[in-house]
Amino acid sequence: MKTLEQLLRQPPQIPLATVWLLNDLAEYRGKQELFTKQSPQRLARLRESAIIESAVASNRIEGIEIDRLRIGTVVFGKAALHDRNEQEVRGYQNALAWIHAETDRLPMTSATILRLHALSHPDGYDSGKFKARDGEIIENHPDGRVTVRFKPLPASKTPAAVQQTCLLTDQLFKEHAIPPLVVWAALNLDFLCIHPFRDGNGRVSRLLLLLSLYHLGFTAGRYISLERIIENSKDRYYQTLQQSSISWHAGKNDPWPYVNYLLYTLKEVYAEFEGRMGETKAERGDKATSVQQAVERQVGPFRLADIERLCPGVGREWIQVLLTQMKEEGKIGCSGKGPAARWKVLLGGERTTST
Repeated sequence: MKTLEQLLRQPPQIPLATVWLLNDLAEYRGKQELFTKQSPQRLARLRESAIIESAVASNRIEGIEIDRLRIGTVVFGKAALHDRNEQEVRGYQNALAWIHAETDRLPMTSATILRLHALSHPDGYDSGKFKARDGEIIENHPDGRVTVRFKPLPASKTPAAVQQTCLLTDQLFKEHAIPPLVVWAALNLDFLCIHPFRDGNGRVSRLLLLLSLYHLGFTAGRYISLERIIENSKDRYYQTLQQSSISWHAGKNDPWPYVNYLLYTLKEVYAEFEGRMGETKAERGDKATSVQQAVERQVGPFRLADIERLCPGVGREWIQVLLTQMKEEGKIGCSGKGPAARWKVLLGGERTTST
């Protein structure tokens, strides 16, 4: 809440770079309704792809990965899950589904935040509960050194701090003295500095990014994965977060590195959304068809990366889901797992086994 308190106490002089980003985002926001009225089928495909990419990418940022061959089953299926990592990915998808279905009825409150943690961090002994012990955010260096990157608020102060953060956010949104997107980014910074949970803080913070964006009327995150774009710039994400958390406890931190990072990330979401909605349709229709055509043109074994190069407008996670579907239909086979897997079109009842 320290950053939000700064904004409330003394409205800042907004840096010119931030003003430019806000102007660009206002322009994108103005075009949003036009895009969301176009091609319902394309929007549905983008929404499905974004759910897959968001659930996988947000967990992968935290080092949680699952077998690529299982992505479609984990995110959309009802089959039993294999391990804890799969539970976390499906849990994030469940949290996304809750946000998407109930946006207008989900206030920014401690109860909402606890529910998001319970959904995205399922079956843990402390799911949906604030941390019970103090902790530190540490950094492991290549030379073996371990240093303290940041010391969050103690557990005893966490519930009150989260409640105060929610109240300040609501107040600043209503007063309109500060651009709402600056408040949006400051909320996320304060949440991460409070670090209210033993585990799962990063994932909940990204769910809050989406929820508060939807409250502000910025809905492109339903169609383009904000989490994937953050993952692609993960080093910058951590660097700016560290810069903006210095002197946070004293209320003297500089929020602008992290604020500008998030604004630029949101701009990338909208730029990709506009680009996807303006794409020329594939020769035989949607992205599933373009992937199928690319696979059918393969002679001999091929890799996922080969299809990715032939279908630049289709996300990697979505290609993996489509390849898995084709495998289940008996059209292609697979040898190996992960990036080294080799796929092959099956002819005349031929079979290829996974290892």
